[in-house]
Amino acid sequence: MGGSTDEPATRDDLDTAFAETVRHIGASIGALYLLEPGEEVLRLELLSGASAELAAPWARVALAAPAPVADAVRLHRLVWIGGQEEMTHSYPRTAMALPYPLALAAAPVDGVRHWGALLLMWPANRPAFMTGRERRYIQSSCRRLARLLDEGAAHGRAPARDGGPHVVPAAVGRDSAGPTMAAADFIERLPGGSCSLDLEGRFTYLSSGACELLGRGADQLLGTRPWQSLRWLDDPTYEDRYRAAVLSREPVSFTACRPPDTWLELHLYPDASGISVRIVPSGAQPPPAPAPRGSTRSVNPTRAGRLYQLMHLAAALTEVVGVQDVIDLIADQIMPAFGAQGLVLSAADAGRLRITGYRGYTPEAIRQLDALPLDTRLTPAGRAIASGIPAFFASQQEMRRIYPDAPMISGKNAWAFLPLVISGRPVGCWVLSYDDPHEFTAEERAVMTSLAGLVAHALDRARLYDTKHELAHGLQQALLPRTLPTVRGLGVAARYLPTTRGMDIGGDFYDLMRLGDTTAAAVIGDVQGHNVAAAALMGQVRTAVHVHAAAGSAPDQVLAGTNRLLIDLAPDLFTSCLYAHLDLAAGRVTLAAAGHPPPLLRLPDRTTRPVAVRPGPLLGIDPDAVYPVTEIPFTPGLTLLFYTDGLIETPGTDLDDAIARLARHLAEAEAEDQDLDALIDELLRREGTTGQRADDIALLALRHDTP
Repeated sequence: MGGSTDEPATRDDLDTAFAETVRHIGASIGALYLLEPGEEVLRLELLSGASAELAAPWARVALAAPAPVADAVRLHRLVWIGGQEEMTHSYPRTAMALPYPLALAAAPVDGVRHWGALLLMWPANRPAFMTGRERRYIQSSCRRLARLLDEGAAHGRAPARDGGPHVVPAAVGRDSAGPTMAAADFIERLPGGSCSLDLEGRFTYLSSGACELLGRGADQLLGTRPWQSLRWLDDPTYEDRYRAAVLSREPVSFTACRPPDTWLELHLYPDASGISVRIVPSGAQPPPAPAPRGSTRSVNPTRAGRLYQLMHLAAALTEVVGVQDVIDLIADQIMPAFGAQGLVLSAADAGRLRITGYRGYTPEAIRQLDALPLDTRLTPAGRAIASGIPAFFASQQEMRRIYPDAPMISGKNAWAFLPLVISGRPVGCWVLSYDDPHEFTAEERAVMTSLAGLVAHALDRARLYDTKHELAHGLQQALLPRTLPTVRGLGVAARYLPTTRGMDIGGDFYDLMRLGDTTAAAVIGDVQGHNVAAAALMGQVRTAVHVHAAAGSAPDQVLAGTNRLLIDLAPDLFTSCLYAHLDLAAGRVTLAAAGHPPPLLRLPDRTTRPVAVRPGPLLGIDPDAVYPVTEIPFTPGLTLLFYTDGLIETPGTDLDDAIARLARHLAEAEAEDQDLDALIDELLRREGTTGQRADDIALLALRHDTP
């Protein structure tokens, strides 16, 4: 393997290291995902133990998707799923697309930069737990892969290969002996028939007995898939048995009837190189009832892989939130699933085609296509919307017969125009396009048309969500302070980070009030909930605090008065709050808390500790609540950090431990105290707030500047 600057690592070295990892850990399937440069998407780069076709639904995984490989990258930790029950509980969408008994591990591949993740899968007959030795081996292998990727990048070699994932044979990096005549003779002597399938499902070997039982010669079957060359096996049930064998690595058996009445038992035995199949006659099943005369099957049943792919994409569409999420999902998962290179999503608006999202087109082409009238002759999109009937064009010649200018604008060579219809009402058009001519099979057209219905409903929900979100976000922004006042001798910085889930709005708030030349009041709080009601109550709390502070009330009385107001309003929502009166001339700060985490105090030597504030009850519970007051020195050079619990609370973590961790991170922050904005930014990075957030985060940093 490469590892020195004299002999830089090659792509073959990466393939070998990847194959050795999969083989030595005993995994049946391995996959290496790499982050797309500049995108929040993981792309399948290397695959072992399965075909690229089988992995098509997962060729691109959004970094925000609820999937093990995405969580491994986002959270920078190993994710272990010990069985199907755990998969169903933790990752229901993945379990729907992988309804097979298996175990799974996903680990981040981090080097000079975050490269992506390694995915490993085992049959379900392995132990449901991971040993420490296995964990250490996976982690060391990920470091090895990252090192090879770093070396390649240092020498200007991009890791990506053209044409989708590269399938790495399990035997890469080791010697393997070929078949011998003795083995062939042995197979021929066995009763019944024997054959071999590769991981793509194609025949690679057939004994004479297998050919006799299947009713076809080896020259007609080698290189073909059973369900394509043997019409009586062209059923999703049989293909699903093959998929089950590949993914679970467990033996699978089923019975099939070779017309007119010959029943055969097929036993599949999978391993990392393919599937061995034993075929024996069976008399246990009665022949099926004959089909009515004259009946023919005009349409082939949908492939099992397509069915699972459709379920996977349908489940993904139910989880998208906004319009941009729908566009990203189509671009990241649906486009690769159909091998498309272009996407245009347009909506019917006031008699015109308004493009809401696109991929694979130049901005100039989009400018020409945007805002066209529905009856335009430049594109079939308007006609598809008006008629509600999909249109497929396999080549430029087909398109030019009706729309001669369309190929000149887009530069594409094949198109699928799929109307988006909701309750019989066309609302838009979804266009998939191809750089090369593309024949649309009946199966592909059926799946695309089915997905178009799901996309339409997802888009309709997303538009409604975006409208509500804009209203709620506007309300929240109106209630939070746009700027903080300037107080002589006081440095100030603040941040607000909304939750990344749900309505993207909550009840966290902060404020700073100038009370005099050298006095000020600071407040931070958290209203229960993440909705418009929480934001509205936050505004009422902030207003009440302002009124009592401006009247000169002491900190305990500010909270007591606000508490009585909330009880009178009876909002059924509770609020935590921390209020501070700062007297810069006297060099002290007086604090009162209502169920809020204590602030942190950072000394000039960077020593940091929580302030021992005795909290009173949450606001809105007890009308007679008393809020103890705490007074501490606030001399030049000291920094106070107020924060909400969204910054520190994680499942399974003790609150005191979380506060201690935050204090340690604040102490270790390298930013100078004079730059409070940089200090907050570094603290947020250390706390890992750049990924998914289940709660809002508000921070307010105050520093007593030297006069």
